[in-house]
Amino acid sequence: MPGRFLSIFKPLGRVLPEIKKPERKVSFNEKIFWTGLVLIIYLVMAQIPLYGISSTAESQFSSLRVIFASNSGTLMQLGIGPIVTAGLILQLLAGSSIIECDMSNAEDRGLFTSASKVFTILLTGIQAAAYLISGMFGSITGTATVVIFLELLSAGIIVMLMDELVQKGWGLGSGISLFIMAGVAQSVLWDTFSPTNGLFVGSLSAYLGHTQKLFNWVFGSVSGVYPSLLGFFATIAVFLVVIYLQGIRIELPMSYAGYKGFRSKYPIKLLYVSNLPVIFASALFANVYFFAQLLWGTQGRPSPASSSLLFKIIGQFNVSSSGTVSPVGGLAWLVTAPTNIEQVGAAPLRAAAYLGILVAFCAVFSLIWLEVGGLGPAKVARQLMDSGMQIPGYRRSGRPIESVLKRYIPVVTVLGGIIVGFVAASADFLGAFGTGTGILLSVGIIYQYYELLMKERAAEMYPAFRRLLGE
Repeated sequence: MPGRFLSIFKPLGRVLPEIKKPERKVSFNEKIFWTGLVLIIYLVMAQIPLYGISSTAESQFSSLRVIFASNSGTLMQLGIGPIVTAGLILQLLAGSSIIECDMSNAEDRGLFTSASKVFTILLTGIQAAAYLISGMFGSITGTATVVIFLELLSAGIIVMLMDELVQKGWGLGSGISLFIMAGVAQSVLWDTFSPTNGLFVGSLSAYLGHTQKLFNWVFGSVSGVYPSLLGFFATIAVFLVVIYLQGIRIELPMSYAGYKGFRSKYPIKLLYVSNLPVIFASALFANVYFFAQLLWGTQGRPSPASSSLLFKIIGQFNVSSSGTVSPVGGLAWLVTAPTNIEQVGAAPLRAAAYLGILVAFCAVFSLIWLEVGGLGPAKVARQLMDSGMQIPGYRRSGRPIESVLKRYIPVVTVLGGIIVGFVAASADFLGAFGTGTGILLSVGIIYQYYELLMKERAAEMYPAFRRLLGE
């Protein structure tokens, strides 16, 4: 039976928009088609400007774009922020046992999905209203306010349904991963080849001929207007490091009970829960930054309440001569990464605090996802037993398998969370293009898509392997 909290969403689940699971086997080419179509729709929506806003409002919250796959001033103003935040809230509630949810139960999974949709729609409305009420879009008429709110709400629902379309089996992977990867790819290409402020055209021409400025081109500057050569190499290095980490694993010897002498191995990857911990940690930091700036003030003007002690703890901001708002104190300052070596040298304690906070949250979210995502030792042991596998030298029972898995899975999970947090923060400190978190996520997503494509192609070419591959 579902918990009392999830039962609230049972009647709502009947009226919420939903993408039905395919009732037939979707071919590989058809999955590629739907995945490509969803990606094209996202890219088009990221270029359609919102009705009635001024261009000066488009520079706000630029640091959140990569994490939330958003594009300011367009239909993708909120990006996947509401979806990720809704998932973060529900997973924290489920992981801390505040709400009862058994993800192995089909009814609970369905109600959890309905709850995620309700929270996503609510958060889309709340964030859209926050932008409008706070004046982040500048001075707009009453009619434009209503139209913009409806635009953002509709775009949020469309993004939610596109993600569901991909995850339900019509496409490959997940829509969230697809959108993040597309956003990071755009950011890296723009930072490298943009004629106005890219590495090889804009920044090089701006710094060429001046020794100090040429130094800034190599190592980066405090202003962070242009990308640096060090950031370019850091981007390549992070790609290589994460690819290497993806291949590190512990392989437990297994045997099939139904086939005497047939041996296999069960891999436990170092990045056992993949890149999800850093997504949740970054989403949490981004929301802290978002609401801290909203509370501080808008349009470059601090609110009267921002001088109070509470608001100073939440976040303090500074407005440059060009109108750029940047954090200078409080929680918002601590959870915002320094973007180059010079900024790290100017505030080493802040860099250390950010590194410690990010690593700690990644480790915590890794452990939470073990239970919420059904990756804990008990559930994995049950799955191995159901598939007819056992550990050689032990009797065929779930308990010995679980005891062996408990030696490795929790340790590997925490270690993997610490490593991804450290890599993401280090890449930010070196000025990696697309942010350290964005690069880390995109490499993990690309690797997952590579494995998924190989699996789908093998299942398409050799139908007899579908059962072995979990089809």
